Amino acid sequence: MADCNRDCNSCGQNCESRDLRARLHEGSSVKKVIGIVSGKGGVGKSLVTSLLASKVNKDGFRTAILDADITGPSIPESFGVGDERAAAIENQDVLAPVVTDSGIQLMSMNFLLQNETDPVIWRGPVIAGAVKQFWTDVIWKDVDFMFVDMPPGTGDVPLTVFQSLPVDGIIIVSSPQQLVRVIVEKAVNMANMMNIPILGIVENMSYVKCPDCGKEITVFGKSNIDKIASGFNIPVLARLPMDEKTSRLVDEGDVESVEMPELDEAAKKVEFLLRK
Repeated sequence: MADCNRDCNSCGQNCESRDLRARLHEGSSVKKVIGIVSGKGGVGKSLVTSLLASKVNKDGFRTAILDADITGPSIPESFGVGDERAAAIENQDVLAPVVTDSGIQLMSMNFLLQNETDPVIWRGPVIAGAVKQFWTDVIWKDVDFMFVDMPPGTGDVPLTVFQSLPVDGIIIVSSPQQLVRVIVEKAVNMANMMNIPILGIVENMSYVKCPDCGKEITVFGKSNIDKIASGFNIPVLARLPMDEKTSRLVDEGDVESVEMPELDEAAKKVEFLLRK
């Protein structure tokens, strides 16, 4: 438009040049942004986010996690930094992320609360605004891959992330239960509507491996994830087992010590975004 002032936030027009993406602080650098999403809760998005960030970090890339699950954050506990609080950078109206033992940068709502068990009783637009500020008002230092741990569903926060952040791709987390097609289809449809590339699906809780004979036991029944993924023309990147050792390490705040070779293909898919 001839009279465009380039301020898309205050404009009601739906023109081709419309760009609602929020700008990083001038002191920040983030090369690629990966959203970890699902159509419902309880499938393990935070676990997959933590494991992928740790795996890609071990592969030599600098990683970060933006915990967009404002009302139910679990990332800090997984990394053993639940008692940490985000610090304000001197003479600047910005925050420094909490950094884990292996150098992964984290920002979560729990880092801003007086007590980590304090509830966040906010309406959707306020929650969405906080997520945007995690992007704009935090100094992210030389990040190769930022993983965004999304809340479930297709509400305010996923919409804010897709519109405000330069998301390079999403990974959909599902489980073997019968609701899986609905879970995947919701996430796929939203990504397609927002023109966000889908890197693939990670199925969590796929099986339990017998400690005696090594047989894989499908607790939730036979998975049909391959058929579903084929129907949407997206790859299955990993099938993660239910594993006592992994659960224990995560509960102890030591997710960085977890070895999960099943996620190798998913990590390679992410890393290829910088290597291509």
